[in-house]
Amino acid sequence: MKTSYSILIQLSMINLLAVLCLGQDFDFFYFVQQWPGSYCDTQQSCCYPKTGKPATDFGIHGLWPNYNDGSYPSNCDPDSPFDQSEISNLTSRMQKSWPSLACPSSDGMKFWSHEWEKHGTCSESVLDQHGYFKATLDLKNKVNLLQILKSSGIIPNGRFYSFNGITKAIKGATGYTPGIECNVDEAGNSQLYQIYLCVDTSGSDIIECPILPRGKCSSSIEFPSF
Repeated sequence: MKTSYSILIQLSMINLLAVLCLGQDFDFFYFVQQWPGSYCDTQQSCCYPKTGKPATDFGIHGLWPNYNDGSYPSNCDPDSPFDQSEISNLTSRMQKSWPSLACPSSDGMKFWSHEWEKHGTCSESVLDQHGYFKATLDLKNKVNLLQILKSSGIIPNGRFYSFNGITKAIKGATGYTPGIECNVDEAGNSQLYQIYLCVDTSGSDIIECPILPRGKCSSSIEFPSF
């Protein structure tokens, strides 16, 4: 009986480990950039980082592992907390390209910690902590969304642009269909908030999205100034 019980315990542990390992698998990344003007132009408002007002540019929100069915893993490794020392040589780049607009004003560490622990730990089989943040910053350098939109006459000046026009401009420049997410300004207008591009599991190459997020956008979208 004891032998049978020991075997059952061992099998249970093996099954548990298998589930944990499967939980860290993923099919692709969402690389998400957000427009600061739309983050701030809501009833919630925003707070600039301690380093001052960010550049008038799209900022990184995150690099999120996803499954092809639209679901995603999260908080995959509680034994891998965010370690500021791991990104010491990336901090200046992150302050510029990955600023936090949440209140109260901060140095960004809480934001980056959240992104690593919720999303980054689910890609540890591919990217360690330094690699995760560096890959995300490199993707930002690879895709200049603001310049892409400006080249198509889509400028952050408070005017309204067609949803299809924004999508077409980004696809024309990158070769891939973006996901567009909108939020609502204080007047209740739909505004351009976040842009999703899909990235392969190496975290380096943009791919066509297996599934696009639901963006809740109107056919005409405001692109607010910042």
